[in-house]
Formats: sequence, structure tokens, C-alpha cells
Amino acid sequence: MNQPPYIVSMFLMVMGLFSLCACAVGPDYQPPDFPLPKAWHADLPAGLQTGPMEPATMSQWWRNLQDPLLSDLIRQTLDSNLDLKEAQARVREARARRGISTADQFPTLDASASFTQSRSHQQTGELYRAGFDASWELDIFGGRQRSLQAAQADMEAFEEERHATMVSITAETVLNYLDVRAFQSRLTAAGTNLQIQQETLDLSKARYQAGLGNELAVQQARYNLENTRAQIPSLKIGLEAALNRLAVMTGQAPGSLHARLGPPGSIPVPDLTLAMGLPAEALRNRPDIRKAERLLAAQSARIGVAEAELYPKFRLGGTIGLEATRFSDWFEPFGRFWNYGPAVSWRIFDASAVRQNIEVQSALQEQALIRYEAAVLSALTEVESALTAFAQEQVRREALALAVEAAQAAVRISQDQYKAGLVDFSAVLDAQRSLLSFQDQLVQSNAAVTSNWVRLYKTMGGGWTSSSPPAKPPAQSKKDFIP
Repeated sequence: MNQPPYIVSMFLMVMGLFSLCACAVGPDYQPPDFPLPKAWHADLPAGLQTGPMEPATMSQWWRNLQDPLLSDLIRQTLDSNLDLKEAQARVREARARRGISTADQFPTLDASASFTQSRSHQQTGELYRAGFDASWELDIFGGRQRSLQAAQADMEAFEEERHATMVSITAETVLNYLDVRAFQSRLTAAGTNLQIQQETLDLSKARYQAGLGNELAVQQARYNLENTRAQIPSLKIGLEAALNRLAVMTGQAPGSLHARLGPPGSIPVPDLTLAMGLPAEALRNRPDIRKAERLLAAQSARIGVAEAELYPKFRLGGTIGLEATRFSDWFEPFGRFWNYGPAVSWRIFDASAVRQNIEVQSALQEQALIRYEAAVLSALTEVESALTAFAQEQVRREALALAVEAAQAAVRISQDQYKAGLVDFSAVLDAQRSLLSFQDQLVQSNAAVTSNWVRLYKTMGGGWTSSSPPAKPPAQSKKDFIP
């Protein structure tokens, strides 16, 4: 009884040979080969080029704005943003699930102890029992190996989701900061024009009282002034909303940043020089594309998990322990027991359901591939649209700057001519109204140029490389599904 029976020895030998030549069923993952354009369709404006993307610049692109306060806000965002904390928690969950899949590949050992008392008409009996149960499912057809591959790819997908969250929140932090500065600049421009229009109203009243003007000019000056004054509350509402959004982005309650950002500041202007890289390089850097590819890899592995159910499962198990009818006999030699042996299970009469599950997993893989291709096309669209917006907004800003210069000159000329009695007040009114409109549009265009620059970096996946390097999967499974 000290040696396994002959059948058990043969079983162990056969299982050993199977283990040496075992291979995982199901498709071996291959990265999708999606055709990409060799160059960007949109014309690159001055400053943009298709040179290699600088990793250091891409990872912390906001430093190009040279705004220390903004850099501090981004650091706070990366430390305290709730969306990023949730994404980090999902990564920890995925790592734990991968650990479960890893543990499933090794033998299990369970301990148990029991006490049973029974009574009949003739006698009363007691049974003390304790022991260890061990089992091991041999992964002959690679079902558990595929399961581990799927868990690993899922974990990497959640890592990429965290990176995508970092890209998004850094860009949104900068965009909200630009909104704050833009509203402040628009309020400053409105206040300056309000003062000019108040002086014009005072002049109109003085000329009317002196008999040099008419009441129509006074009323026109007044409604022009009040129209400008009526725009200020809406600008303050927009400023308050932008400040509150920025506070929430940094993980703080609304109102927390009013003291720091209350003093008006200028809209930061970036160095417009930027290496765009080629489409393939830009897409490789985007975490959302990388996430979609990892989810596709995970679903490919799940087909193998489903196919493994078509084949038999081989297990080795055994038990060793102590058993006695009296506690005093607990450690006596005759109370020892053990058993071991192989077991085979096979879902022979359930094959139809297994094959349908394979079909389900294959369809899910097809859906994952479609989502990947859709993500690639969406990314290309975003970059092309951002390029066009970035280029055309600069043209618009230059035109508005010239319009503001002309409007300022028109205001001076019309006021001088009105004082000299050469033109009526409608010329002054039109010039002042146009100046306010052009100044407001120019402020918005200045913010839009920088905002489009931010969105351009966002579409290329900037904002995560150096802050959080991608997790390195274990070498034992990486070769099976990492492109």
C-alpha cells in the first residue's frame, strides 16, 4: 500500500506526457492589421511638422504654456481627481482578478475537521475526523492558460483606460483654466468699453444741455451703455461655472479656487511648434486605441477558454487525515486514513451548449474587432478635425486682430468728428458697438487657438507617458498575446 497501484502510475505517466506536449486550443491572438493613411489629410499650419513625437513633450505638454499656476492645478488634478481614482481602483480590481486566474493553475489544498454524534435505540456513537484534501486539474488543453491570457489582457485594458482618463482630465483641466482666463478677459474688455460708453453718455448729455445735441443721441448712448452692462452678468455666470468645474476637476468643492484664480490673468499662449508624427505613431500613443486592442486580445483568448470545454478534464486528488471514535484514540495508528487517484470528467452530452458558447465568444470577438476599427476611425477623425480647427482659428484670430485695430481707430475718429459736429451720434454708436463685438470675439479667438492646441495634444494621446508607464505583464504569458 506504500506504492500507487499500477493504473495510477500509468495515469501519471500519460498525464506527464500530455503536459509536455500540451497546447492551448483556440486561436492564437494576432494584432489587427488595419490600413492607416501614410500622412495627414489636413494641411499642417506653420509650426506643425510630421517629425517624431517627443515622449517628454507629449507626457507633459502643458509646460509649454509656461504657466506655473496651471502646472500646479494639473498636479493637484492627477493627485485628487475622482475619475482618476476610480480608474486606479478598477486597475487594482483587474490585477486581483488576474491573480485569481493565476492561482487556478496550481494545486489546491483544503483542511477540514468535524465531529459527529449519532444515537440509535441500541447505542450512541461519536466520530472525530480531520484531514487535508488536495486536488489539481491538469491544464492539458490550455483552457486555464487562455483564461490567464484573457485576465492579463483585461488588466492591461484597464491600465490603458486609466491612461485615457489621465489624458482626458489633464486636457479638461487646461480647457477649463482657459475658460476662466477667457471670461476674465472678456469681463475686462466689457468693463473698459462700459467706461468709454459712460463717458460718451456724459458727453451726449452735456452737448444736449448746451443746445449742441439732441435727446436722441442721449438715449442712443444710454441704450448702448445698458446693452453692454447687460452682457456682464452672463459673463460672470460663465466665469463662476468655469471656476467650479475646475475645482471639481482638482477634487475640491466648488468655490475652492476663487481665491487663487480670482485676480484676472492673461490667456496663456503656447509655442505653436509641434511634431505631429505620422498617423500610425499618433494612434499607437492613444490609450483608447490601446485599450480597444487589449480588449480584442482578451476576447480572442476567451474563445480558447470556451473551446477547452469540448475536451475532457483530468484531475489528480487525494486525502490524508485522522479518524477516531474516541478523542483519546485520535493519534493512534489505526486512526490514520488516506486515498488518492485520478479523475476524468467530460461534458459529452452537453456538447451542443459548449459549441453555442464558442459561437457566442466568437461573435463577441467580432464585435471587439469592430469596436477597435471604429475607435481607429474615430481617432483619425478627431486628429484631422483638430488640425483644421487649429489652423483656421489662427487665420480668424489674425483677421479679428486687424478688425479690433480698425474699430479702435473708428471710435477715436467718430468721437472727434462728433465733437466737431461733422457726424451725428449714430456713427459713434456704431463704432463703439463694433469695437466691443470685435474685442470680445478676439478674446474668444485667442482662447480658441490655445484650446485647439490643447485638443490637438489630446487627440494624439498626450499627457500620460512619463506620469504612468504601462504595466509590464509577466513573461510567462506576455509572449502569447502581446503584439
